[in-house]
Amino acid sequence: MDDKNIEKWSSLKEITDYLGASRESIFKWIDNKGMPAHKLGKLWKFKISEVDEWIRSGGASVKTNIANEDKSDD
Repeated sequence: MDDKNIEKWSSLKEITDYLGASRESIFKWIDNKGMPAHKLGKLWKFKISEVDEWIRSGGASVKTNIANEDKSDD
């Protein structure tokens, strides 16, 4: 098996540093937006490639509900 092709697991600290986001934001994204994360016992682990793909696919984007916006012009 070629170890060069195996992506290492990243810790919560590494992912917060990589994304420049707080722990609280990461946990909200996991719970509310389906951020790819794996819980091993008490530890959260991440694959950077999975997180990057999640971001590229719009998983982290803020969605607004246009139907519920204030329509004061009506």
